[in-house]
Amino acid sequence: MAIDIAGFITYLKDHSIEHGFHVHDERHFLETYSLRQSFEVDLHPESACDGPLDLHLAFEIDPRTLLELEDHVYEHGDPVPQPERFGMSLLFNWELPSLGAPPDLVVLAAELAGIAGPGLPIDVSGVSSMGALATGEEHRLMMVAKVEVSMVDVLRGEESLCDVLDRCRDVSEYLAGQAEAWDVVFHPPE
Repeated sequence: MAIDIAGFITYLKDHSIEHGFHVHDERHFLETYSLRQSFEVDLHPESACDGPLDLHLAFEIDPRTLLELEDHVYEHGDPVPQPERFGMSLLFNWELPSLGAPPDLVVLAAELAGIAGPGLPIDVSGVSSMGALATGEEHRLMMVAKVEVSMVDVLRGEESLCDVLDRCRDVSEYLAGQAEAWDVVFHPPE
C-alpha cells in the first residue's frame, strides 16, 4: 500500500501530545464490504483532562480515492497531478454535558470563529430535550470542525497539522474555561 494511514494516525496522536493534548482512547473501523475505514481518537487538552469537555477526532477514508491515488503512484510515480482531488476529512467534535445556563449560539459561534480563525471553521449546535418530568429540561452543546487533509501530503510525509492542532487546543481550553459560567452539570467518573 502506498499510503500508511495507520502510521499517519499514530503520528497524529503523537503530534497532538506535542501540542498539549492527552490521548485517551482510539478506535479503528473497517467496513469489510466497501473497505471504507474510519479512525477515531478521544483526546483532551492537558488543562481539561478531568472533564467536562469531550473532544473526539474522526478520520474517514474513502477506499476509491485511496486506491485511485495508489494506482497513480504505482503507474506514474510522483508528482501527482491535481493533488486536491485526493483529500480525506478530519473532523473535530467537541461536546459538553448538560448545561444549566446555555450560551447564545450566535455569540458563541462568533467567539469560536475569532479563536479558531478561517482555517478551522466550526459549526455550533445546541439541543434542548425533556426527559422525565422529575429531571427537567436538558441543554447540550456540540461543536464540529472539518478539515480536509491531503492524501498526497500524507504520502510525502508533509502533512503536519500544527496550526490546526494549536487552534483546536485554544478552542478546547476556551470551552473548558466557560464550563462554570454555563453551569455545566458534570459528574466525573469514579
